[in-house]
Amino acid sequence: MLKGIDPRLNAEVLGALRAMGHGDTLVIADTNFPSDSIARQTVLGSLLRMDNLTCGQAMEAVLSVFPLDTFVDDFAGRMEVVGDPTAVPEVQREVQVEIDRAEGRPRPMIGIERFDFYQRAKGAYAVIQTGERRFYGCFILRKGVIPPEA
Repeated sequence: MLKGIDPRLNAEVLGALRAMGHGDTLVIADTNFPSDSIARQTVLGSLLRMDNLTCGQAMEAVLSVFPLDTFVDDFAGRMEVVGDPTAVPEVQREVQVEIDRAEGRPRPMIGIERFDFYQRAKGAYAVIQTGERRFYGCFILRKGVIPPEA
């Protein structure tokens, strides 16, 4: 255990988050996402796991240490529902709450068409697979910066 670090963040996840730089992307995915095959194509090249957590729980833990990019509109994206791109399932609403809480203000995610999401995921730094069983629990985050102390 480490003081001030969410215990849901395992060593492998913390190492990857630490290694990422400004603009690098991170996928947080549900159990149905082809996480292992996509992860093999990422910068890290292997799958990270947060198995016993929902996407909302994993997002809360990750955002406790991970700054979101403030320079771009695609700082966070969600996989769109096939056939209904404006639908926002419960799992995505829960993640949006965690993003807004971490940012201290509303910052809506962009929608990303399913096959575009897969392509973007292949170019990510890393993929974290959660234990989320609800459909469309797939998200991409873009890392921001931590400003110098005043």
